[in-house]
Amino acid sequence: MFLFAHNPLGLDAQSADTIFTYKEYMGNLFMYHPIAKKANLQLNLAEAEMLGAKGNLDPAVFSDWNQKNFDDKLYYRQYQANIKLPTRLGIDVVGGYENTEGVFLNPENTTDDFGLWHLGLEVDILQGFFTNERNTAFKQAEVFQELAINERQIILNDLIYNATAAYFIWQQYAYFDEVVSENVAIANTYYANTRQSYISGEKTAIDTLEAFISYQDAIAQKQKNEMGLRNSRQFVENYLWFNNLPAALQENTRPENYQNSVLPTPKEFEDSALNSHPVILASINRLSFLEIEQKLKREYLKPKLKIKYNTLLATSSNNISPSLSINDYKWGFDFSMPLLFRSEKAAIQKGEVKIQATILDIQNNRNELLNKIENSWQQQLLLEEQIALLANNVENYKRLLDGENEKFNFGESSVFLLNKRQEKYINGQIKLIETYIKKQIELLNFLYYSNQLINE
Repeated sequence: MFLFAHNPLGLDAQSADTIFTYKEYMGNLFMYHPIAKKANLQLNLAEAEMLGAKGNLDPAVFSDWNQKNFDDKLYYRQYQANIKLPTRLGIDVVGGYENTEGVFLNPENTTDDFGLWHLGLEVDILQGFFTNERNTAFKQAEVFQELAINERQIILNDLIYNATAAYFIWQQYAYFDEVVSENVAIANTYYANTRQSYISGEKTAIDTLEAFISYQDAIAQKQKNEMGLRNSRQFVENYLWFNNLPAALQENTRPENYQNSVLPTPKEFEDSALNSHPVILASINRLSFLEIEQKLKREYLKPKLKIKYNTLLATSSNNISPSLSINDYKWGFDFSMPLLFRSEKAAIQKGEVKIQATILDIQNNRNELLNKIENSWQQQLLLEEQIALLANNVENYKRLLDGENEKFNFGESSVFLLNKRQEKYINGQIKLIETYIKKQIELLNFLYYSNQLINE
């Protein structure tokens, strides 16, 4: 596993803390993460789907040779070669050449020494003229192009959302660490001063014990935060890759300041904007896919009637080019029809159920997104008010702590009161950081639900 900071080449482990910014984090994510690469594969899959649809129109060549020799006689020799040019409509252009000879050859297959050419059409008159497997494949492939784009967007949105949330939690514990480290330093100072005062006879042993317990509590709180910080770093490392290998953060790597604005500025949201949301669009694409398929299923309720017509062209020793005559032709038709159409009707009923289920999913997804967007916006407003209130409280807690410290130095306060002031000040800072991170995550939610997370 590689060491990774904002400089992929690595830094001296003894150097000062290195800031790994959110922008650099996202740059690594888009460039190296396997899921980001997987998202782009959706477009390749769509190209393959369209290529497969075009393959239904590929010209096809057929050739057949049959020969029988017995009792020193050539009973028959039959050779034919055909080419078929399919179209998106139920029309095939066909052509070919046949040459036969033999003592016991079926008279209807007899040709002269130069063979016989034919050129004509095969047309589906009833079932399959406008709506058929080829045309349906093309239409579905076109829908698949749009579906691939929307699914790619969904994959990237999910990846960015989860990676960003991990980065915010890392920021939270990293800045918690500053607060609890300050708490340890303050508690240690109080303990040292109280112990010295006890030695000089100014403080009692119980005051010294209380200061020592507060110091131990501060150390335990820092150790607990270190566990959270280590876990949050590991979550961030889940999204770090370099040259197709997982990467790890260097020990001296820190996130940027949690108060920095790293997310795109949200735009005013309107309900109509959901029409362009990739989750909604992908469901609409799937609905279109089903509707195209359903149209083909309904086509199967028609009888099959294929008309075949071929103009026959002969050659001779005097004229090797085929000669055309309106009196030389071959035609026929194929007809078939189920008597009850039960299989076809069942397929249509199943298709209708799938279509209705997809429509209900679209309605449900739209309603859920609207509710989540509205709730997220309201949560941001509430958290913004809480941040202002908590920031003011932290300033006041600091004043109270400083005042209590002055009284303590003059012997007018106790370790108990001083600890309470310190506890309020430290917890206030932690609550402020935690609330700010909650607001950032709520903004992340809003951008995610309103499809504004990726800023092109």
